[in-house]
Amino acid sequence: MPLSKEHRHFAYQPQLARPLDQLSERHQSIIRPVFEGPRDFVLLNVRDMANRLGTAPTTVVRIVQSLGFGSYKEFQHYLHDLSVTSTTILDSMQAAGHTDQPPRFLRDLRRQIVENLDFVEGHIDLQQILEIATRIHEARKTLLLAGDMASPLVDYMEYHLTIAGLPVLAATAPGRATHLVRSTEKGDVVIGISFRRGLRMTIEGIEHAKQNGAYCVGMTDSMLSPLARFTDDLLVVPIDSLSFAASYVAPLAVIDLITAGVGSLRRKQVVKRLKEADQEQKHGYRWYQTES
Repeated sequence: MPLSKEHRHFAYQPQLARPLDQLSERHQSIIRPVFEGPRDFVLLNVRDMANRLGTAPTTVVRIVQSLGFGSYKEFQHYLHDLSVTSTTILDSMQAAGHTDQPPRFLRDLRRQIVENLDFVEGHIDLQQILEIATRIHEARKTLLLAGDMASPLVDYMEYHLTIAGLPVLAATAPGRATHLVRSTEKGDVVIGISFRRGLRMTIEGIEHAKQNGAYCVGMTDSMLSPLARFTDDLLVVPIDSLSFAASYVAPLAVIDLITAGVGSLRRKQVVKRLKEADQEQKHGYRWYQTES
């Protein structure tokens, strides 16, 4: 059964119900290494974590419960998301290991790319995609926010929405984002794309747009992303890679789904615009002409 709109992106979102600094000093000192280096602890069972921390398993369980988690397994899920948001490119490369055999490395990388795309097929809710597409279709205007390596994603999305004849703007620099967000209001859709810890420009832009009454959508790779706090809808997709840069095949696939949804809702308008562009695409000066 599809999740209700109100609970869809919060259905599983383990959070700290009690801040760490509200624990006793002894318990804070025991558990602090876990929060400072979640990647070192996320795969450990409760006994192994206790051994690593120099305490008893019952103490670890007691601390986990004091933080508001219903079980140690739920705490592990939280650590997984925490490790995702804190991961750097160097961390990803080191975790992937090293090989002096490029063919083997490329095969492993291709497998990772396929796994990222498999996640889209298995986990992305098409009803959620359609609802986002409908919001864009009906919006007064749509503003796309992203910076750094995610900038090409909003450029790509803006290009497609422009073809569909929609009022859309993209901001990939802090100054432009600040000025465009100021003009957002109820009836607008603002989409922010940011991964790992989250880029300040994007997070603060979404926060301000939300305060202005805009409908805000976030795309990120973890439920613990700060985008989750300020968005009405959240899309979580992996960007895992074995290489020196994150892989954006999954986010691009989700953007393709959204823009295809918009195109389906605006089929008559899109066909009309494409008919107008058809002759230019066949004979326009922009295109290389092969001599007959």
